[in-house]
Amino acid sequence: MAPVEIHRAEEVMPEEAHHEHDALVPTYVWDLVVRITHWAIVLSMILLAITGIYIGNPWGSSSSGPAGAHFVMGWVRVLHFYGAIVFALAVLSRITWAFIGPRRSGWRQFVPTSRRRLRDMISTFQFYSLIRTKPPACKGHNPLAGFFYMLVFGLYLVMIVTGLALYSVDSFSHMRWFQWLLPLFHGAQGARLIHHVTMWLLIGFVVQHVYSAMLTARVEKNGTMDSMFSGYKFLPKDLPDDDE
Repeated sequence: MAPVEIHRAEEVMPEEAHHEHDALVPTYVWDLVVRITHWAIVLSMILLAITGIYIGNPWGSSSSGPAGAHFVMGWVRVLHFYGAIVFALAVLSRITWAFIGPRRSGWRQFVPTSRRRLRDMISTFQFYSLIRTKPPACKGHNPLAGFFYMLVFGLYLVMIVTGLALYSVDSFSHMRWFQWLLPLFHGAQGARLIHHVTMWLLIGFVVQHVYSAMLTARVEKNGTMDSMFSGYKFLPKDLPDDDE
């Protein structure tokens, strides 16, 4: 029996050494500001999409009589406006944090500034295209995702600006000041069309974003999905910073 046990031990030791070499350690990646703004954007987008679709095409309302008696559209619009306030504050806070926050949350996560990030962008595209079996290891956003998030934030700003333009049409408060935006979109109807199309582009992005996050989490097994709650990913100990 002894020789057999020794033989088994000799077989296990290299495997254990391999796992020890590839050991993953909890690494703090997403700070509190990033996580709060992320979930504020997610929840407000859900509210804005539902209420926005209803405002554009009301459904299911069988109420009769004067509008003031039930005020369904009024309450939907109120929810839409308050959701828009949360959305705008979260987007602008995240953009500001990209310049004043820690380096791991900064603008370099979105703009590839190093040769390694540019090289990994191609490798990541090959992974999403099923050409590579694994994506390159990254602490924060992979370079391809970060680049597209920059474009998505551009769509966020389009939503905010067109929303302000539309709000100014019926406003009797200081929000009428934003009527100067209307000519930029050829009037309220042009702003409404851009607002509507951009909403569907963002809904498409959400579907792709969830799929990519689940795919990456399954392949890398590093807690990608959980990290937006805890702030921690499980990464190799000697993994360099993304922009090095």
